[in-house]
Amino acid sequence: MNPSTTQARVIVDELVRNGVRHVVLCPGSRNAPLSFALHQAEQKGLLTVHVRIDERSGGFLALGLAKTGEPAVVTCTSGTAVVNLHPAVIEAQLTNVPLIALTADRPVDLYRTGSSQTINQHDVLGIPTLHMPEGAGEAVTRSLICRAIAADGPSHVNVPFRPPLTPSDDLWPSSDRGAWTETDRTFTVETRPSSLPARTLVLLGDDRPERLLKASRLGWPVIAEPTAPGGLRHGSLLLNAGLPEHLRPDAVLVVGRVTLSRGQQAVLGATPIVHAVGDQAQWPDVPFTATRASTWLPEPAAPDGEWLQAWQSAVKSVSVAVDDLLDATPWPTGLHVARDLMQAVPSGSLLFVGSSNPIRDVDFASERRSDVVVHANRGAAGIDGSVSTAIGLAVQHQGPAYALMGDLTFLHDSNGLLADRLPDLTIVVLNDDGGGIFSLLEQGAPEHGESFERIFGTPHGTDLTALCAGYRIPHSTVDDQEEFRSAIAAPEGLRVVEVQAKRDELRALHQRLKATVSNVFTR
Repeated sequence: MNPSTTQARVIVDELVRNGVRHVVLCPGSRNAPLSFALHQAEQKGLLTVHVRIDERSGGFLALGLAKTGEPAVVTCTSGTAVVNLHPAVIEAQLTNVPLIALTADRPVDLYRTGSSQTINQHDVLGIPTLHMPEGAGEAVTRSLICRAIAADGPSHVNVPFRPPLTPSDDLWPSSDRGAWTETDRTFTVETRPSSLPARTLVLLGDDRPERLLKASRLGWPVIAEPTAPGGLRHGSLLLNAGLPEHLRPDAVLVVGRVTLSRGQQAVLGATPIVHAVGDQAQWPDVPFTATRASTWLPEPAAPDGEWLQAWQSAVKSVSVAVDDLLDATPWPTGLHVARDLMQAVPSGSLLFVGSSNPIRDVDFASERRSDVVVHANRGAAGIDGSVSTAIGLAVQHQGPAYALMGDLTFLHDSNGLLADRLPDLTIVVLNDDGGGIFSLLEQGAPEHGESFERIFGTPHGTDLTALCAGYRIPHSTVDDQEEFRSAIAAPEGLRVVEVQAKRDELRALHQRLKATVSNVFTR
């Protein structure tokens, strides 16, 4: 079976399993795989197909079908056919009608080539587009259809199809999976409160503060990114090193966007139940591992006391081992600075953390303090605008304010120092003269050493003392731990504290860190 036919049949099957019973079909070439699959489903008595030759009329027909509150679909070919659905989508948006625009598209490599009937269809209907990857696997395909069904109002699913566009057989997706709310590793929408098993692990990322706070108090072990409340110290390290068998959960509750750790993605992929909680437009399911989702927190179950105690014991052992490792490692590294900064800032402080390594250093090495508010730009996770963001936060904060960022992040927004109102903000810059984050990624492996410095490490050699002097901002460079603690003790005005570090041992240090955590459970 060709990929386009396979994907179209899965799409239609998932629409049916989500309760869609009416589809308006506007004939075309590029949406032929969907047309064949819809006809096949109608022949099986699974849904009703309404054929319209005018997309604008087809859109409004689907709107009328969906006004009952049951989702209805309109599907069409690529190009201006899609744009003709816009009036109906606007009406659906303003009246909160569950109209689903399922549009076929040309493969992305045909964009901007002059190919016939090819336009940029992303967000062309004025609402966010769920763009389905070409030839996406079954889990991703079903997940995106479920997201469209769950949207509050209209949704747009855009699917690129590559020839052949006609089927070579009459197979249909297997029907032995049971009801759609029970599918294995398929993103489904919870419409009523449900419970999770006693051995549930909670992952907290960026989300509404009140929901994060409530989730942190459910009684299960919590691994929280630095911007979320609570959480076990070194929890992310435990995930990155690989959880031992006795700590593995039966379910994971994900609240908000978790983006910092590959260990998070690993535990999500290995756990049979993954419940994602978030807003409908931004459900947190980056690796498409969620088996269900809701806008509310599930009912808490009594945690497994023995398992919870095992987690607490593991965290204590790991904390001791990590602190011993860092104490035996020459100061400074990013891990040292993150740990020492979080320990030293006074109660009531605000801390803004830059992207790349600093936010991960805080995540891996720092204690969790309920009396310190942590912020970071984790929406797009860019390094741009960090100085200005930190200043804006400090202006509003009633208390001491700090920022931790790398040298490239600081340089990227050095013009942020041109402020007419200078708050009490201490900016700590960990200067390792380039892109330290890349040392920890695949391109930092020894086999790429010949090209690494030029295209990833990018040493710049900037004199931050001279730069800050040009902006008339106080600057100091510290060389040891005690000097660092003294420099950040009493924030007054806007100032920069620079800590110079080296990148050449960074990869080896993180390898030792991971090994240290693993060895805690193999002694």
